[in-house]
Amino acid sequence: MKLPSSRLLVIGAIVIGAIAALIWVTRAKPVPVVLKEIDRGRVEATLANTRAGEVTACLRTKLSTILGGRIEVLAVKEGDVVKKGQLLMKLWNDDQRAQQTLADTQLEQAKKQVSEACTLAANATRDAERSAKLYGDGFVSIAAYDTARSGAEAKQATCETAKANVRQSDARLAATRVEQGRTVLYAPFDGTVAKIVGEVGEYSTPSPPGVPTPPAIDLIDRSCLYVLAPMDEVDAPKIRVGQPARITIDAFGKRQFESRVRRVAPYVTAVEKQARTVDVEVDFAKQEEIKDLLVGYSANVEIVLEVRDNVLRVPTAALLEGGRVLLYRAEDGVLEERKVKTGIANWEYTEVLDGLQAGDRIAASLEKEGIKAGARVTPTEDAKKP
Repeated sequence: MKLPSSRLLVIGAIVIGAIAALIWVTRAKPVPVVLKEIDRGRVEATLANTRAGEVTACLRTKLSTILGGRIEVLAVKEGDVVKKGQLLMKLWNDDQRAQQTLADTQLEQAKKQVSEACTLAANATRDAERSAKLYGDGFVSIAAYDTARSGAEAKQATCETAKANVRQSDARLAATRVEQGRTVLYAPFDGTVAKIVGEVGEYSTPSPPGVPTPPAIDLIDRSCLYVLAPMDEVDAPKIRVGQPARITIDAFGKRQFESRVRRVAPYVTAVEKQARTVDVEVDFAKQEEIKDLLVGYSANVEIVLEVRDNVLRVPTAALLEGGRVLLYRAEDGVLEERKVKTGIANWEYTEVLDGLQAGDRIAASLEKEGIKAGARVTPTEDAKKP
């Protein structure tokens, strides 16, 4: 029996409604997403160190005596502030002091011998001059004149020998003083004693060539500090002396210290199992800020290569590979993939040259599952301004 057309229409409408209801019930639920509104602002092209840098003293020396020996005097302790020329440490050197006393006595004796010998030479010279006059007047023989002249020359030679002995004794005394200097440490500049290796009575050993031995005293000048940071060798050609930079130090949280590049090492450092790097030295712009810093603090450096103000920008973390973003379409709540042309960038922001406009909103929570092109989403947070 053939159904009336009106009944067929009713059944069709019911079937279509049921299918629509089924699609509505079973369709995927919107994915929560954090959106970021595109705005204008500053974008900087920067470089950062590959491994942690270090706060370093402009002047630092690790001192050891030239000779080894038992520590007799330790005139400072760790943390002491010392002046240039101040005694730091002295080894036992009584034998050398005895040698100095002997050399000093020999010098005094040599000086007295000079006085005696040169006085006799002066007298002999005067006698020779009188003999020459008497010989000229015919009162003495040529033999007597020659004897007087030869005696004067001999005594003058003895005087010169005595003077040479004085110089030799003086040099010997100076040598003993140099030897004593090999057992004594004096501060070469004003600074702070960072570390001392050894105690009174212990044996201090200098570092022989090729054998690393801890220094006796580590002296630091804390009045001038900088940061030494390793940069990837690929980035080295972009770095120039004088470029502005920012320093952050772990011990001071997010506080930033203004700085400038002072030196780029002219060689590459190879570290085992790590990338090759170039050491870069960065000066603190305000030296008064270093008073609370300690040498050895770990630090990070961000070198500013280029700055552009009032440009369109997106969070760098919101960019997908290939310069793509997920644009939010408010009319249907769907994410649309959009290719953008980018300019300079850093870890925080990337300049947008084309593909977006101010006010557009893009997905910022890319790490969430289900955030992809074509996905229906529902905004959970909309950070409109940075």
